Amino acid sequence: MQVKQPAIDIMANKRNGTIYTGVTSDLIKRVYEHKYGDVPGFTQEHGCKFLVYYELIEDMISAIAREKQLKGGSRKRNWL
Repeated sequence: MQVKQPAIDIMANKRNGTIYTGVTSDLIKRVYEHKYGDVPGFTQEHGCKFLVYYELIEDMISAIAREKQLKGGSRKRNWL
């Protein structure tokens, strides 16, 4: 049985290009889905296939809060 580990992931389509920030309970599976376009949506439409950053988070509520923190404000200010 696999233990769920909440995480946030940031995917990009190229250097200084479009980025996607998301939250997941299975980081490896989610990165695979982004990379190979298995799930229709933003990352598939914009070609965000490169994992540029991730954080493992203690619980899903904290992961969602961190995702919102990263998505808020300007890209430059939030980048780590």
